[in-house]
Amino acid sequence: MAASTLRCLRPDFPNERCVDDGHPTDTNKEQIKVESDVGSLYSWFRNATDLGPESPELMRKKHLHFLMKGLTNLSDSYECLDASRPWLCYWILHSLEILNESISDTLKSEIVEFLSKCQCPKGGFAGGPEQLAHLAPTYAAVNALCIIGTQQAYDVINRTKLQSFLMRMRMPDGGFAMHEDGEADVRGAYCVASIAMLTSITSDEMFQGTPEWIVSCQTYEGGFGGVPGMEAHGGYTFCGFAALVILNKEKLCDSTALLRWTTNRQMRFEGGFQGRTNKLVDGCYSFWQAGVLPLLHRSFYREGDYSLSQEKWMFHQGALQEYLLICCQSPSGGFVDKPGKPRDFYHTCYCLSGLSVAQHYGGHDYDQKSVVGHRKNELIPVHPVYNIGMDAVAKATEYFHGQPIPIYNPKNSS
Repeated sequence: MAASTLRCLRPDFPNERCVDDGHPTDTNKEQIKVESDVGSLYSWFRNATDLGPESPELMRKKHLHFLMKGLTNLSDSYECLDASRPWLCYWILHSLEILNESISDTLKSEIVEFLSKCQCPKGGFAGGPEQLAHLAPTYAAVNALCIIGTQQAYDVINRTKLQSFLMRMRMPDGGFAMHEDGEADVRGAYCVASIAMLTSITSDEMFQGTPEWIVSCQTYEGGFGGVPGMEAHGGYTFCGFAALVILNKEKLCDSTALLRWTTNRQMRFEGGFQGRTNKLVDGCYSFWQAGVLPLLHRSFYREGDYSLSQEKWMFHQGALQEYLLICCQSPSGGFVDKPGKPRDFYHTCYCLSGLSVAQHYGGHDYDQKSVVGHRKNELIPVHPVYNIGMDAVAKATEYFHGQPIPIYNPKNSS
């Protein structure tokens, strides 16, 4: 897509700003401040004289340097993520995967060896060696190992004990606790569904009542909250609907209301997504919100709605790409939440994931590309359910689905 066709260059683009109704609130003031910061970057881009016709450009080399350094050396500021070390592996590996960058076999083996130390004796993975098993780092570790995709990586996963761990997290109402005696919310249902399906360890008992419990988390707005009665939130909404898709039960929820809520989270001026109603834009929701829309698109199509576009998802893909490329790239590499925020691996991962979703309609067999800026900006397609590369999903499912499914024994879960 040439720079001359960009939304932010239209003469009427400033009209998309928030309208001040004369009744200022804290929310309104914060929104106007963010729009001012974003508008400054869009104005800089519009007025820049050294930008070519294929701008904006994805700063691949700077992102690669930031990511590769993070795999081997982290500053003291990351000490607070000591219980999230498999997440750091996943965020960085997935970012590199999206950029279609490989790492050495030696480094792959070192990462696999580290993740093996995070696996707990009774199954599941912890946030670090000698910590307690938790569904979130288990999801991250399994995804990271599937991205690496070597025999060594697959062999690390003790599927029998992993199945027992997932069953121990199961609650009587169909939900899942995040850890022993921990909170139960819709993240748990998604993590278990994703892990179990990728590694082929599902059982008849595992998801009894789970779809119905997930649907009970859908709110009057249309999105999903963490538990029944909570406010609709982008992260929980992705987890809830993606889990229903994995379980082939998406028809149970109100998809029309979900579509309305999700599409309305794309900000008119910024082009990115907010996580909740009346909140600010945040780069991470480029995936958590935009990633829901391919799932909805395919769900509607399977139900017979052939009026759907065969070229575009149901959001402004160009506007999202403009926000990410112009407003969220750190000059020194990595991505940020919004202008003025620091870069980090979490936002780098989900900004790149959302950018990939916005670039590709379809998948392997049918891929309509809509790439803003330089043709080298194109990323590999990500799987909208698991958020790892399509090839990684295909390879992992082929391998694990070729293995015998463990026979669940409740005695092994105690």
